Amino acid sequence: MEIQFKKGLLDAYVLAVLKRGDTYGYKLFSDINENLEISESTLYPILRRLESANCLTTYNVEYGGRLRKYYRLTGEGFVRLEEYKRQCCDVKRIIDLIFS
Repeated sequence: MEIQFKKGLLDAYVLAVLKRGDTYGYKLFSDINENLEISESTLYPILRRLESANCLTTYNVEYGGRLRKYYRLTGEGFVRLEEYKRQCCDVKRIIDLIFS
């Protein structure tokens, strides 16, 4: 599978998980790994890229004497997620045509 396509799917998956609500990095990693095996070294560059694209924002919350970095979907993130959804529907339609 083309690397750019995979990259877009991972971005979409991260945005979809964050659509459920704010969460911190390790919890996000665990939630994604329930369905798709990725490494933490794969997840954190995705988070940085999405933050740079203004698709998500971060804030810190103290937990057990340490700060946890939480991620929150922005308006731009919701828009990007809808774009990915539209694109995936198009790809699914083409795949269904090819393999039906």
